[in-house]
Parts: sequence; structure tokens; C-alpha cells
Amino acid sequence: MNQETTNNTVKQPIFFKENRVFRVYLGGKGFEVFNSEMKGDSMFPEEWVASKVKAINPKYFGPRDGVSVVEGSGEFFDDLLNEYPDALLGGRKYDCLVKFLDSQIRLPVQVHPTKAFSREYFHSEYGKTEAWLVVGTRPGAKIYFGFKDQIDINTLSEYEERSEKEKDIMSSILGVVDAKVGDMYIITAGLIHAIGAGCTIIEVQEPTDFTIQPERWCGDYHISYEEEYIGLDKMTALRCFNFDLYGQKALDVAKITPKIASDDGFVKIENLITYEDTPCFAENRYTIQNGGKYTMTYGPSVWILLEGEAEIVGEGYSKKMIKGDYFFLPYAAENKFTITSQNATFVECLPSKQ
Repeated sequence: MNQETTNNTVKQPIFFKENRVFRVYLGGKGFEVFNSEMKGDSMFPEEWVASKVKAINPKYFGPRDGVSVVEGSGEFFDDLLNEYPDALLGGRKYDCLVKFLDSQIRLPVQVHPTKAFSREYFHSEYGKTEAWLVVGTRPGAKIYFGFKDQIDINTLSEYEERSEKEKDIMSSILGVVDAKVGDMYIITAGLIHAIGAGCTIIEVQEPTDFTIQPERWCGDYHISYEEEYIGLDKMTALRCFNFDLYGQKALDVAKITPKIASDDGFVKIENLITYEDTPCFAENRYTIQNGGKYTMTYGPSVWILLEGEAEIVGEGYSKKMIKGDYFFLPYAAENKFTITSQNATFVECLPSKQ
């Protein structure tokens, strides 16, 4: 990419090549309605969106596995962020990771660390609080979170050992709800959870891949001790779980009701996750119809077109979008680009409270 092209790129919406990431579960077919180049279910069931985060994987897919590549340039996004911090970030942090996930089978039962746990054991300032927006389902789709009943660390350890021969025993100790399109959940660090079979989800999270998963199997894939506890000894890793989140209390903590911020008949803005819910990130939904227009006001941010078609317009700039397209809005582009559509739904993902 020549210097002039780069200077323009970092001042306008940035689009990316498809960025599918290997996981230990099958999925991905649900992405077909979102214009994915990969078809069907595979071991690449996640699309990491505008990602600067490296994946932690049992297989090697290169030193930048998980990091997005800018469309038309081949440049890694983390390099671009390091080279042009003023234009892209304007002194702000871009400290969230956005993903599409699609599950053909239930994901391993898991938990993510708090900031304090990450600081002590992973030498990171970030834990992994996350939020889920259900955007598609297959028949019978479920979501699991919270312990069904109160248990202690030793009982959890015993269930993990039983899972070697009883493949689905771990799901029996979790609360479960039906997954429905439009549902919004916040999965706080420490909350035990699992995405069930048949869910397509947009996930916004802190920018790490720290996952503790005390279960020996994921479908036909045998999970190694190292993968379960990512370098920690078992009892230290199990301290990551919040054993007070069980039953109805877990549901009350997790379920989020979207709030309508404004609606003039052309643009409806809904707050999905606010900084009151978590300081780690925020998420909004925009329904643009009848030729409505919305000027994007904050960078850095990530935008995903969930439904319909739209056009982005700026000075000397025009780009059409279809369902499934996404982009990163740089700081230098805020208040300079407008989305217009007859009928489109966007999700905007914002970094931590600045």
C-alpha cells in the first residue's frame, strides 16, 4: 500500500478480509446468510471482526492467527494501529474484540478471568467480560450460564474428572434457557457459561483469548489439560469461577433488556450494552429506514450490517454494503461519514469507557 493510499485508508471506514478462526467446536454454517466465503460447518466457526488480538490455539496457523487483514492491502490491523495511532485512535483505547460465533454443537463449559485474576496469572490488564447478541438460531438452540444449584470448587473438580467418561455431564450442572433472536446477555468475568448448539451470536468482549474450560470433550474433540487450564494448575484455574452465581440470580445478572434511546421514524437507536452495565465496552443497534441517514459520531468503533443494504457516504467517498459486511471507523473519520438506507440494521460496538 503506497503512502497516499494509506493516508486515505486511516481516515475513512476500514474494511477487512474474512477472518475465520480455528476453535475446538464445529460451526459456521449460520454465517452463510451473512455473505461468508466459507460454506457449511467446520472447525473455523468464528469470524474475528476488526481484530488486533492473537488467538490461543492448539494448532499453529501463523504468528498473527486471529488478527484481521485490511481489505485490498494485505496489512495486518495491529500493524496499522501501531503505525497510525493518531488517525485511528486519537489518543483513545481500542480495547475490545468483536466476534461472530456460530455453533453446530455445544461449546465447552467455560469461564473467563476478571481483570485482577488476569493481572496476577496472565500479566494482562484485561480479563474477559463479554456480551452476546443472538442474531440467528437453529432448531432447539440453547444458552447455558450460571450454576443450576450452588456448588463448591471441589464438586466442580469432581464433575470435570467425570467428564472424561460422561461426555455431557458438565451441562447438567448449568442453568439453561432457550436462545431467541434478539436476546441480549452480558457474561461477566467469573460466570460459568456455554453457548449451546444452534446459536449464531455477535460477541463483544475484552481484548483477550483467556478461556478456562474444565471439560474433557467438545463433541469428538478431546480437550487437553493445557487447553482446559491454559498453563495454570487445576485448582488455581478453578478459582476463576464465581460460585455465588447460580439459579435465578445468574439469569438476573446476565439478561439485558435493550433500551430505545431515540426513534424519529427514519433512525431508531437502541442501547444494547451501556457503560452502566460494564465499563469494558458498549453496544448500540441502529435501524435505518425510509431513506434515513445517520452520521457516525465516535471513533474508534466497529460497525456490522445485520440486515438489509446500505451506503456509506463521505466527501469524495461512497461504498455500498450488504448484510454481513463490517468495518472499523477511525477517530479521524468521526462525524465525516453518513450511513443511509431504505431498510437496514447495524450494530455499533464501542471500546471501554474513556
